[in-house]
Amino acid sequence: MNNIKKVTEDIYWIGGSDRRLERFENIFPIPEGVSYNSYFIDDEKKAVFDTADITVSDQYLENLKEALAGGKLDYLVVLHMEPDHCSLISTVVSLFPEVTVVGSAKTFTIMEQFFPEAASFNKLEVKEGDTLSTGKHTFSFIAAPMVHWPEVLMAYDDVSKGLFAADAFGTFGALDGGIFADEYDYEKDFLESARRYYANIVGKYGMQVQAVLKKAAGLDIQMIMSLHGPVWRKDIKWLLDKYEKWSTYKPEEDSIFLVYGSLYGHTKSAAEAVASKLREKTDKNIKVYDVSGTDVSYLISEVWRCSKVVIMCPTYNNGIYPPMESFLNDMIALGVQNRTFALAQNGTWAPVTGKLMTEKLQNLKNVTILENVLTIKSALHSSDEDAVEAFAEAIVKA
Repeated sequence: MNNIKKVTEDIYWIGGSDRRLERFENIFPIPEGVSYNSYFIDDEKKAVFDTADITVSDQYLENLKEALAGGKLDYLVVLHMEPDHCSLISTVVSLFPEVTVVGSAKTFTIMEQFFPEAASFNKLEVKEGDTLSTGKHTFSFIAAPMVHWPEVLMAYDDVSKGLFAADAFGTFGALDGGIFADEYDYEKDFLESARRYYANIVGKYGMQVQAVLKKAAGLDIQMIMSLHGPVWRKDIKWLLDKYEKWSTYKPEEDSIFLVYGSLYGHTKSAAEAVASKLREKTDKNIKVYDVSGTDVSYLISEVWRCSKVVIMCPTYNNGIYPPMESFLNDMIALGVQNRTFALAQNGTWAPVTGKLMTEKLQNLKNVTILENVLTIKSALHSSDEDAVEAFAEAIVKA
């Protein structure tokens, strides 16, 4: 059965949700599922903006055929060539061989890498400032390179005042019957997933996101249609404010999160003691994570949320505990900035992770690394209470 949703006059959502996929890009756990959004324009000329992932192909193609109602497809607009959106391009063209495929020059270069047969497609190459008319609607194209692939375009519709945003403003999470953000309690149902999506996938490209936000500021945007997650038609400023913070690496909250590694439970016990002391000293929200039991994508999301990061790490083979080192490397790869770090080390005979973690964190821009490093020799004891007190006090005052 088809599952088509009306977005606004002449615009329909024809995508699908996947609740069976375990990992997005085979990296990020998505127990909440994910949606793949495609938009159909029912105008004098019929157009589709992007396709969908192969995993929802049956539903997607059924939706597309139903939307066309036996008519022909005039345009297939490709805003983003990542496989979770482009995998059905060749299938759609084979069903509608007269369709004109619309995209940037780089779009077509990448398209032929995935689909050699694309060399023979009917193509319309567009760039920033170009327009496409389907009759009543005129779509203006906006270049959004590295948000988060180099070929990305967005499109602004002068009738609906809607921004077709490619992967920008997207989120993990299947759609539970509704397609609009205001049909959900977004902060409860999607915000954590949206932050995790942004931080891990787009987070490295804050400067490029800022460039797109500046372009968006000049448009009367009344709707945002991303390729993942719900459509925004209300409270758009709230969403743009989140992206403004995330893309400038400003903490979303003045909060503390603590992550520890622990081989046998001793560093864990120390982490619980530090968290308890922090809770006594501040009204800030404190969250505690085991680096070995928490996928790093959730930790990265917490870095984007919180202003202060407490890292407690045992020495392992005279180096950094491997799961913690992976977390540190991820922060460096994603260009984390503007955070305060507090470090604690544990070692039975030669604790060195304070120094090693400091050296890694110094690769980040505009971060503060507290000088007071808490050192634990094997296990925390009552004799260490003053040191824990001073460590927590330094974090609170930072």
